[in-house]
Amino acid sequence: MATKNRTPKNPDEARLRNLGLSFPEATEEFPWDHRALKVKGKVFVFMGTGKEGGAEHDDFFISCKLPESAPMALTIPGVKPTGYGLGKAGWVSAQWPPGKAPLDMLCDWLRESYCAVAPKKLAALLDAGAESKKPVPTKAPSKKAASKKAASKKTASKAASKKAASKKTASKAASKKTASKKTAPKRAATRKSAKR
Repeated sequence: MATKNRTPKNPDEARLRNLGLSFPEATEEFPWDHRALKVKGKVFVFMGTGKEGGAEHDDFFISCKLPESAPMALTIPGVKPTGYGLGKAGWVSAQWPPGKAPLDMLCDWLRESYCAVAPKKLAALLDAGAESKKPVPTKAPSKKAASKKAASKKTASKAASKKAASKKTASKAASKKTASKKTAPKRAATRKSAKR
């Protein structure tokens, strides 16, 4: 397995290769004349184009290990379990015509595959980096995240209500104090007149 530096001609493969090689300690090799990205000697993605591997077509193909999202990925047309028994371990394979690959989804696949294969310390570095660069989500938050947010708002609302209630109580106490100061001379005058 000789290491080469072959720049991909397919733009989809180029983008995914650059992403994969940006992961901590990721390397590139070419077993069976296909691009393989590895971490600590373990492959986390195979990818390439058909003609590079000797096929008649020039479709972009990718194989990743998806321990969490493989069942969902397999519902996508054209996605199938990876051959050679890898499908049993959560590996999926897919191919698309040039420029037609769903890159956002494949970037997620690449991250999941890397985290599944990499040592925990390296996977944690990738997760920490992803959290700091996380874009604002465009889809609705999960039910769990939504319930946490609602609970947080409810707690903040309760705190604001308590603060308002304490201000109201303080305001009432202040107005009573003011009222008692105003009525105190009247009371004293009525007491004096009652004694006479």
